[in-house]
Amino acid sequence: MLRGYYTAASGMLAQQRRQQVLNNNLSNMSTPGYKQDQGSMRAFPEMLIERMESKDLPTKNNLNLPVRSEVGSMNTGVYMQETKPEFEQAALRETGIGTDIALLNGNVPGENGGLFFTIQNEDGEARYTRNGNFTVDGEGFLTTKQGSYVLDQGGDPIQTGGVEFDVTEEGILEANGQAIPLGISYTNDATQMVKEGNANFSFNGEEGQAPVNARNVAGVTFNTRQGSLERSNVDPAKTMTEMMSSYRLFETNQKVLKAYDRSMDKAVNEIGRVR
Repeated sequence: MLRGYYTAASGMLAQQRRQQVLNNNLSNMSTPGYKQDQGSMRAFPEMLIERMESKDLPTKNNLNLPVRSEVGSMNTGVYMQETKPEFEQAALRETGIGTDIALLNGNVPGENGGLFFTIQNEDGEARYTRNGNFTVDGEGFLTTKQGSYVLDQGGDPIQTGGVEFDVTEEGILEANGQAIPLGISYTNDATQMVKEGNANFSFNGEEGQAPVNARNVAGVTFNTRQGSLERSNVDPAKTMTEMMSSYRLFETNQKVLKAYDRSMDKAVNEIGRVR
């Protein structure tokens, strides 16, 4: 009976974690370039239940041993193994603001390939984002809203000299008589990207799959569009439906847990009472 407690409790914990993921997706539906998370549910290993009288363990090499008295298999619950962002292209929203730049996937080889703007965090480390909601700081550098430098193809901060600049469809920023290629990075395994907040990602995978200059990768194509932003790829209707389903599953496991609790109460206080 205690196994039933653990199975129901694991279901409640899994659905609670799923609710947190869905709620975070819904709260970021207005964040430009946000990529929704998808949770992966996994079952704990099944257990083969036997009668307590069965003491011997037969092997294939010894057929003279008695056969075990098997009751059957029992599942021991589920858990959320991991959450992974989905990098599918979202729709664009036109803003008319010159510092807003949207990145559009063209040809992206591989099932898990991904394209990103390259930025620099406060520690000087490269980070990656699909959020093109940029601005220009007091020194004339192109930055994110949080103050991270937007990098060019060579990995250097981009000096625009002001908000008056143009960006071509090929991702070339034209300012002060210069043509500066935006730093567009490509990885063939975007599932190794780890979220760090503000729609930024770091890479946490094998070195050979780390993001590289997309312009140097054969077969990779992309476009940029100035004055537009990529929306989040969260589907609010679908997310709300999944939240309701998760809540109902949580309630179902809760009812099962209460039923086990009532059975245990009766077993301890009534059946097990010594008269």
